[in-house]
Amino acid sequence: MSLKLLTISFLLTSTLLSFFFIQTKLTKPIAAITPPINSLYSPKSNLSYPVSFAYLISASDGDARRLKRLLSAIYHPGNHYLIHMDQGASASHHREIAEFLTQNPVFRRVGNVWMVGKPNLVTYRGPTMLATTLHSMAILLRTCKWDWFINLSASDYPLLTQDDLIDAFSDLPRDLNFIQHSSRLGWKLNKRGKPIMIDPALYSMNKSEIWWVIKQRTLPTAFKLYTGSAWTILSRSFAEYCIVGWDNLPRTLLLYYTNFVSSPEGYFQTLICNSDHYRNTTVNHDLHYIAWDTPPRQHPRYLGLPHYKKMLTSNRPFARKFKDNDRVLDKIDRDILNRRHRALFSYGGWCSGNNMFGTGSCSGLEEENYGVLKPGQGSRRLKTLLNRILSVRYFKKMQCR
Repeated sequence: MSLKLLTISFLLTSTLLSFFFIQTKLTKPIAAITPPINSLYSPKSNLSYPVSFAYLISASDGDARRLKRLLSAIYHPGNHYLIHMDQGASASHHREIAEFLTQNPVFRRVGNVWMVGKPNLVTYRGPTMLATTLHSMAILLRTCKWDWFINLSASDYPLLTQDDLIDAFSDLPRDLNFIQHSSRLGWKLNKRGKPIMIDPALYSMNKSEIWWVIKQRTLPTAFKLYTGSAWTILSRSFAEYCIVGWDNLPRTLLLYYTNFVSSPEGYFQTLICNSDHYRNTTVNHDLHYIAWDTPPRQHPRYLGLPHYKKMLTSNRPFARKFKDNDRVLDKIDRDILNRRHRALFSYGGWCSGNNMFGTGSCSGLEEENYGVLKPGQGSRRLKTLLNRILSVRYFKKMQCR
């Protein structure tokens, strides 16, 4: 029985590793590779943006409308966007998103929005969620230059403009990793650490639930387990370490987490906190506003108008999760993102100005304004939060323990 279990685990892990292929013979470091995509757009302005973000937006069947609204709300010509639509989503949804991207003149002109052409089949709570994140991270490392990687789902939404986010992050050390973590596993010790599960999406073309192995395993002694939020903002340096790490810890932990329930809530936390090089770069915060259910806090509640004030005063740049076209999203668009008068994008220096939609609306690219930032109250709110969590009293005290 043990031999069969070991064989199955090995085969599934091999499949997981094959989800993202990185060449083993690199002639130069990833950071030194010239992004081929950037050559498509040459801004008329001589200005550039102080920092850049690479977004992964994950979506599943039925998320097309939410995904389009989210992308429009967080779009900025200085960032990069990769969309992963679950392979299990209908062909019509894949087509709808592909047409949305190709028909948008700004996306075509700047060339910084892409869609994964061969998406993965993703199982809820399975390691295929982690494989998708690592796959997307590898793609973004090889195609463009950026400072931080942000993973979002279609049910997330911003609480500030991208000019606000860029401005707030512009003075931060580039090696910081915003990853909420804790070594106090609590109920997860027996519910996550010991059970062994198999994700059928690793070997099957048909979507189904994870299935459980009867036998349980003991807790690891070669490394210390950590848990936390699946929503992170990771530095480019740490992302490179995850993909082409110079020691074997990233791969060792990937093998371990292949049979771990909800691996995105533990893999990055355990990896960074067991790394001597990166453990002191952690900021113990996911920068998301989430209203959790009653303990054990497994499922976030849907946010609505009653949560608006708390979202705003939390000073966090993102919130989740939202129902499709909930009224609170209209209020966020109007009062925070300044997406008024049918404006497609959130307010920003790159597109602000007078046009047929009214002053301050943002529906197209003004190339002479590329590199111009016009941060507002969102930047000030986020800086207030960053100053607190990066203070001497908080920062070191809340790091990996």
